[in-house]
Amino acid sequence: MPGKKEEFKSLSAAEFFYRNRELAGFSNPSRALYQTVRELVENSLDACDSHEILPSIYVRIKEEDPGKSHYRVTVSDNGIGVPPQYVPYAFGRVLFGSKYRLRQTRGMFGLGAKMAILYGQLTTGKPVEVETSPLGSRYKYYFKILVDIKKNEPIIVDQRVRRLKRKSHGTTVSVVIEGDWVRAKSKVFEYIKRTAIAAPYANITFVPPEGDIVITYTRTIAKIPTPPKEVKPHPHGVDVEMLKMLVASTEANTLKEFLVEAFQGVGEVSAEKFLREAGFNPNMSPKLLSNEGVKTLTMKLRNYKGFKPPRADALSPLGEEIIEAGLKSVLEPEFVTAVTRKPSAYSGHPFIVEVGIAYGGKIKPENEPQLYRFANKIPLLYDEKADVSWKIVSSEIDWKSYNIDFPAPLVVLVHICSTKVPYKGVGKESIAEVPEIEREIKNAIREAARKLRQHILRKKREEEAKRKALTFLKYIPEVAESLALLSKPPVPVANGGSNYLSTNDIKKMLLNLVITKLEKSGIKLGFNIEDFDIGIE
Repeated sequence: MPGKKEEFKSLSAAEFFYRNRELAGFSNPSRALYQTVRELVENSLDACDSHEILPSIYVRIKEEDPGKSHYRVTVSDNGIGVPPQYVPYAFGRVLFGSKYRLRQTRGMFGLGAKMAILYGQLTTGKPVEVETSPLGSRYKYYFKILVDIKKNEPIIVDQRVRRLKRKSHGTTVSVVIEGDWVRAKSKVFEYIKRTAIAAPYANITFVPPEGDIVITYTRTIAKIPTPPKEVKPHPHGVDVEMLKMLVASTEANTLKEFLVEAFQGVGEVSAEKFLREAGFNPNMSPKLLSNEGVKTLTMKLRNYKGFKPPRADALSPLGEEIIEAGLKSVLEPEFVTAVTRKPSAYSGHPFIVEVGIAYGGKIKPENEPQLYRFANKIPLLYDEKADVSWKIVSSEIDWKSYNIDFPAPLVVLVHICSTKVPYKGVGKESIAEVPEIEREIKNAIREAARKLRQHILRKKREEEAKRKALTFLKYIPEVAESLALLSKPPVPVANGGSNYLSTNDIKKMLLNLVITKLEKSGIKLGFNIEDFDIGIE
């Protein structure tokens, strides 16, 4: 209607994500149930990994109201716990958390678990329940919390505390949401399985709604990935808004001092040289930069080649030993290998690519490689065909050159860890085709595949040797009889014996010859050759 004024109003962070929950993977009841499990489990693992605590994670999904498809998702851990004064904000305020730092973490800083809580509040109206005992505490704190969506503030529905008989630590989070277990079931089971592969150092127990089974993955290795360290941003990864924030918060008096203090890989010499070449006065106050100056400085920082490469200590790769342990314990293959590449960088962001290959054993043969994708230790189950790893595994690796013919029992694990994983979309389920990352994935897969080829060729040699040995063993009796007939006639001796080789003697000699040859070649037949029936009396 002409003349009507347009109304404008701001949204709180909670209200924005409440209205756009599909951005965080809560687009429907099936996906929401899977996403809730994922977010809570990842929070629990981070709470343990960050302080190098061997995790014990308990996950339960229970049907709360069958008529309404309401499910209670409960996740418990033995992590560091949450200080009681922060619990309401940690679980009741969107974009509040401990992940606003430049280092690798599993979750979506201050968002993922809150979205599960918001979704539960939206679909069931029930508060999240939190029990926590911080590291070193003798108390357990219990909260029931709702979120004031308009204000993005917690509403404490209930709060209690009790003294423990002995010190304990960890957190239990329980949220009721609308879900679709029938459709989510396969994804949730697969998520738990793949999490166990990436975390063989954890005890993981999962109780599904049916309640008649309990899935348990027992710890098989006591080694934990090295926790990531906090680092400064790298000049190649800076953008205009980041630079503005850094300038606003700096206490440096000069641009030179500012660059050295604000960024990694920049020393006094390189800062001076860069600023001179970029046309900036090194002694100028950073506070005097105009908007155009900030834009120009950002562009120059991103493109300058004289800085040191990004540091990798902000990353926490799994490591070859952990990858192999996880693949062995969960998949039970006949062969497993892993490769952790050296750190690389793209656009100023450090990253490490890791690849594991499992083959044979209890892995079912498929017409194409089975790809297990991980980003910052998180299993990625959706949008597989859109991922750069799938493109490489399915069309850019010539598996025949590695002696693999499909259908084959082959699993390829690809893990990318970075302070900024280049996801393709807001769903964060597939990784974009960044040339530097693509190159590292190819090289890692080829390196691991060469080890697999050696295993397959060795196995083929052993099978061929086994076939030849069995053929030779089968004919030993006949050959021994022929050789005995061709030997010299018996010559009587004083004790009444003879000086020629009997058929039985020749059989023993031929058998020992086969055993010696196999032992020298290191070939295993899979049975005790001395037990083979060749008629030795």
